Amino acid sequence: MPLNIAAASHYLRVMKNILIAFALLGALIASPLAAQDFTLGSLKIVQPWARATVTPTGGAYLAIDNQGAADRLVKVETGIAKAELHNHIMDGGVMKMRAVDAIPVPAGRTALSPGGYHIMLIGLKAPLKEGTTFALKLTFEKAGTVEVTVVVDKPGAMGPASTGGMPGAMPGGMQHDMHKH
Repeated sequence: MPLNIAAASHYLRVMKNILIAFALLGALIASPLAAQDFTLGSLKIVQPWARATVTPTGGAYLAIDNQGAADRLVKVETGIAKAELHNHIMDGGVMKMRAVDAIPVPAGRTALSPGGYHIMLIGLKAPLKEGTTFALKLTFEKAGTVEVTVVVDKPGAMGPASTGGMPGAMPGGMQHDMHKH
C-alpha cells in the first residue's frame, strides 16, 4: 500500500490543532477568573472584586495605588444595583456602617476592603454569582472617571481569588506601610 504523504501531513495538522484546542480549553477551565488592574492617570485601580451574594445587597472592594497628588473617590455607578460609598465606624463601642460623600485617596495605597471603606451595592437586580463579572464606574474628584471590571469571588472571601486577599490591608481601608510619616 503506497504512503500518501499529502494525506498524512493533513492528518498531522488536524491532530495538532485538536490538541492545541484541548490544551487551551483545559487552561481556561483550570484557572480561576483573575481580577485585573486598571489605570487612570497617576491612579492604578488594583484587582476590583466582590463576594457572591444570596441577598439583594452586596459590596465591592479594590485597592487604589496613587502615585500623584491626593484625590478623592466621589462617585460610583453600576448597572446592576444602586452603588454607594460606605465606611465602617465605631460608635459607642458598636461597629456601624455609614454612607460617605467621598473616600480620600492620598499618595500611596488606599484599600477598599471588608470592615473599612467599601462600595455598597443596594438592590441588586440578581444575586452576584461566583466566577462572573460586572462593570463599575469610579469617578475621582481630580483624575476623572474610569470603568473597571469587578470579578465576583466566593461568599465570605477576604480578597480577590488571584491573590488570596489584599496583603497589608488594614481595617478602616488604609494600608499603613505605604504612607510616608
